Amino acid sequence: MAPKHIVVFHICRYYNVLARSRDFGGADFQTRQCRSSFLSESVTAIKVHLNKHRFPYILFGLVILLNFHLLWGLIEDWLRDDNYSHGFLVIPVSIFLIWRGRARIRFPAPVSRTGFIFFVLGCIGLLFGSAASEFFATRFSLVLTITGLALYYLGNENFRRVWFAFFFLLFMIPIPAIVYYSATMPLQLFASKATTAILHVIGVPSSREGNIIYLPTYTLEVVEACSGLRSLVALMALAALIGNLILPGRIRPLLLFVLAIPVAIVVNIFRLVITAIGAYTISPKLAEDFLHEVSGILVFAVAFLIIIAITGLLKWKRKPS
Repeated sequence: MAPKHIVVFHICRYYNVLARSRDFGGADFQTRQCRSSFLSESVTAIKVHLNKHRFPYILFGLVILLNFHLLWGLIEDWLRDDNYSHGFLVIPVSIFLIWRGRARIRFPAPVSRTGFIFFVLGCIGLLFGSAASEFFATRFSLVLTITGLALYYLGNENFRRVWFAFFFLLFMIPIPAIVYYSATMPLQLFASKATTAILHVIGVPSSREGNIIYLPTYTLEVVEACSGLRSLVALMALAALIGNLILPGRIRPLLLFVLAIPVAIVVNIFRLVITAIGAYTISPKLAEDFLHEVSGILVFAVAFLIIIAITGLLKWKRKPS
């Protein structure tokens, strides 16, 4: 908020206090007048900003307009695939991060040649990706184009203050199918092996063939949805965001981001163990219905708490004696 806006805002608050504490002739009218003046000042400031920086906004609008079909395709993927339903939150969070860092952006700023290169590479990727119907390449190129435009116009120093907002946009893009299926099967096998080992330790009779776990009265198949990859992407996005907002420096946020991978794998194994114990001790129907649905929410909640705990440990500093 500009200093002039702050003055107007506090004057309005002053009139509000007077109006509530005693009879103050014409206070309501003057308060409304102050609010109207504040809104008028804000609208004027926005108009001046848009007029001063109209070229990048126009170019950004053209990029979005020409590639709106890509954004619509992303929305359809978020609606259809639960693995990426968090995509609806990515763009609003990125906008918030830019808004949060706006006070540290200073103009005029020298343009960045690197940003221009990114912008051109992004446009080329959009052309070739669209021609080849390669969804991941076109979506990644769209993010690269937007990032390049921002980097070019903001300059290197300003961009360093808001770079994470553009990096965070990558989490809205679904993983390429070839990568997804290449990672799914090893995760399925690892989760089924670890689950069987834990069941043996706690005394639950079980055997395993591939990704299928056999119990005395139930067969637990570790399918693609149970591989842990579903929660991995969302948890990595959450860890990256928390690290950027809370943790100081660069090493600690990066460490939290990397640790989200084993956390997602461990809590997924925990989910499978709970499901197997429920099927063995209570009933297979409970495992198929209630536990299958509730355990997904439970797993993410546990993973979130673990991420918060790790964040606290990374943030903790020993007080000098």
